[in-house]
Formats: sequence, structure tokens, C-alpha cells
Amino acid sequence: MSDKILQSIFEFTKKYQDPENNAPFDEKNPNIQIIEKNGNINISLSVSQQYFEEYKKLGDVFKESLSKIDGVISINIALTSEKKPNESNTQNSRFKINASNIIAIASGKGGVGKSTFAVNLAAAMTTLGKKVGILDADIYGPSVPRMMGISGRPEANDNKKLIPLENYGIKCMSIGFLVDVDTPTIWRGPMVMKALEQMFNGVEWGKLDYLIVDLPPGTGDAQITMAQNSKLSGSIIISTPQDVALIDARKGINMFKKVNVPIIGLVENMSYFICDNCKEKHFIFSTGGAKKEAEKFQIPFLGSLEINKELRIQSDEGRPACIDNPQGDIAKQYLEIAKKIF
Repeated sequence: MSDKILQSIFEFTKKYQDPENNAPFDEKNPNIQIIEKNGNINISLSVSQQYFEEYKKLGDVFKESLSKIDGVISINIALTSEKKPNESNTQNSRFKINASNIIAIASGKGGVGKSTFAVNLAAAMTTLGKKVGILDADIYGPSVPRMMGISGRPEANDNKKLIPLENYGIKCMSIGFLVDVDTPTIWRGPMVMKALEQMFNGVEWGKLDYLIVDLPPGTGDAQITMAQNSKLSGSIIISTPQDVALIDARKGINMFKKVNVPIIGLVENMSYFICDNCKEKHFIFSTGGAKKEAEKFQIPFLGSLEINKELRIQSDEGRPACIDNPQGDIAKQYLEIAKKIF
């Protein structure tokens, strides 16, 4: 969506209060989602049944008034209702594990380096003396086994629980250990949920200080189910600086707010690269976008990570930066981020 249209829409909607939480309908409100394509605007209002009539009236007002904005061709308003997790659901989580902290690593879209971040954060935490496990919940694209330099299949113990594979002192579980590397995971929703539950409850994780969960990209059923059923301590959103990635990052931020999962912070990945010849920073994906987004949503900005050839080689060869080159610049950046989380 163009910045001009987006700004014009929110300038109007923020004049109105959300009937459920009395907050303005601005960018920070998780109960309003806006999608634009070629001037066609789709606005989704997540409504509480208790205030359905109030939301319906607001929808009519929005549709009539926003259609007059320059550049807007059509307006569609959708009222959606979703059951929110209550205290009882949280306490009786389906996904149970003996970890002091469970942190989800998430992104609104693929290709922003989410799994690379998850692996290197786990290695940084281990370097700092924490007992860490990493759960590769990215069912459709499990890349943690390669990045961790682990292959093979987990064995079951006497309690018929799988023993996680381990490398660099980090316990790992991934669907990639259970299917052939070139075999596509063609599963529908219920099968995905069952697999994720098995990797939580059916694994002998032992006592952990931190379990790092590499979520699938996006904000679909798998992500919402994990957020509602695994007692997450918090989430970290990964984005690149350009607008198209930040639009999806906002969706991730709003999803976690909607299911009452604290957002630990936002990380800007692929922020810049340093030229081998001139040694200067080059911001090929724009600059500072994620930091501005964090400020807008009033969530912590954890830092910027560069595009780095050495990190790419380390990831392909299964050697996390803090393990392979603990004194290197990339390792130091991950260690600084890890320290902010403790």
C-alpha cells in the first residue's frame, strides 16, 4: 500500500475508538487489518460478539467515508470473529515442555533469514552458558538440521519419547530428521498440528533454560495454534528493511498481540553489507525501516544484522557463527542481541 493512501486511511480511522478496548483504530490496534491492491482496499475488523452492532455501524462509516480518498477505487469491509485464549486455555496448554523460557522466532514472510537468526541466537545463548534447545517448527521448509550440522534420525527412549539430536551443546528437533531431505511435506492443517504437538510432548527435552522455536513464516493456523498452546514467553519478529517486508512484519506483530504473547523485540536482518573493496556500508534494502516500525508499535528494537558472506558459508556448512568464529563481527552482533533478551 502506498504510504499516502495508508496515512490517509489511518488518519480517518484513528478518530474512532475500538468498542472492545477503547483504543483508536490506528496502526497499533490488532483489531484492524488493511490490505491494498491497485487501489482496492480490504479492511478486516476483528470483532467481539458483545459489540457486534457497534462494529457493524463503524464498518458502514468506514466504507462510506474512505471511498472518497484519492486513489481508492473500492472498499470492502469484513467483520471477523475469533475466540480469544482465556486464562484456562493458557494454563492447560496442549504443548508442554520443561523450559523456563519458550521464545518464538517469527516473520510475516519467508526469505528474511528467520531460521538463520534462530540457529545463531541459540548458539549465542549457549555460548553465554544457557541450556538451550531449538525446535524447527517450520514444517514445510525445515532448514535447522543443515544449519546445525546435524543428520540422522532420533531414537526413542524407554518412555517412547524421542531423544533430540544434539550438536554444539544444543538439543535439536525437526521434521527434517524424520523425512528425507528431498521429500516435500505435503500435509493439511490437522497433520501439521499433530506433528508440532508430537515435537513438543513426544520429545525428551529435559530441563532447558531456553527453547527457541523457529516458526513457519506467515500468520496462519500453525502459527496461531503454537502461540495459543505452547505457553510462549515471548516472540521475536524478523524483518528486512524494505516496505514490502515490513507490511508482513506488522501482521506478525498484530497476531502476537491478538493472542496475548509478549513481543520481545524486532530485528532488522540483511540491514546492509560491507563492500570488500571500499569497506563502506551499503544499504541495498533501504535503511532503518525496522527500527522505525518498532518505535511506531512501541516494542524494543533488538538490533540490525548485516548481509555477510561468511555467515552464509557457516550456515551452509552447519557451523553457527558463535561456534565457528566467536570473535567475529557476526558472532558479536548475535551475542549482543542475546544479552538483551536475558
